[in-house]
Amino acid sequence: MTIPSEPPLQKLQFYVTTGYGCGYLPNKMAQSLIASPQHLIDANVYSGLIQQGFRRSGKFAYRPHCENCRECVPVRIILQDFIPSRSQKRAYKQHQNLVANILPVEFHAEHYALYAAYQKARHADEIENKKIESENKSQPKKIDKSEQDEIEQYHSFLCQTNVESVMVEFRDHGQLKMVSVIDLVHDGISAVYTFYETSDTKASFGTYNVMWQIDWAKSLSFPYLYLGYWIKASQKMAYKQNFKPLEKLIDGEWQK
Repeated sequence: MTIPSEPPLQKLQFYVTTGYGCGYLPNKMAQSLIASPQHLIDANVYSGLIQQGFRRSGKFAYRPHCENCRECVPVRIILQDFIPSRSQKRAYKQHQNLVANILPVEFHAEHYALYAAYQKARHADEIENKKIESENKSQPKKIDKSEQDEIEQYHSFLCQTNVESVMVEFRDHGQLKMVSVIDLVHDGISAVYTFYETSDTKASFGTYNVMWQIDWAKSLSFPYLYLGYWIKASQKMAYKQNFKPLEKLIDGEWQK
């Protein structure tokens, strides 16, 4: 995997993290390539980085840089050619009553409560593993301290940005159902993260959200919607292959 060198990226430096447990493939170790310094990564620079497979987490721009694994494939939807499937049309119609509000990126207690519930429902195994790790430490964290850490982690992950970003909240008769963090880059929008109400098992919030982002990006005359990484062996990432046509970044080239 090459190190980016095109202008305006030449002023950046890149370093590889130490290994950490992969969040998508079991029993795998991962590494990331980090772009620095953070203060140089503005909207213009990030637009160049995302075209080379980078993503954003808070103020960090990164991409996978695993020595023996190439499973994380950056993908983007070609908006002018997108044709929704019947199930995607159903999901869009099902949730047309949702009202979208575009907001600045900042912390809202109501958003965090929904995020925490989403994490608990969707990533219970990961949360339990973190609890076990904490209990095995010589000085386990108190419950209130742990909750504060989780709030701070949420804040640094989704409420901090050094590029052009928005939060979009979706409400049904005033009740919060879903929140998305979205970046705007030169040639499209980038879906950073979405979380939603999980108690309604008949809802299709995730599919509806991508459909909404497609419509919004088209209204802004953008050609692409960046969906992050598609991983063939990860069930969490399988939904991305349902939005066609997709382009994948392979060996530095975007290919259908």
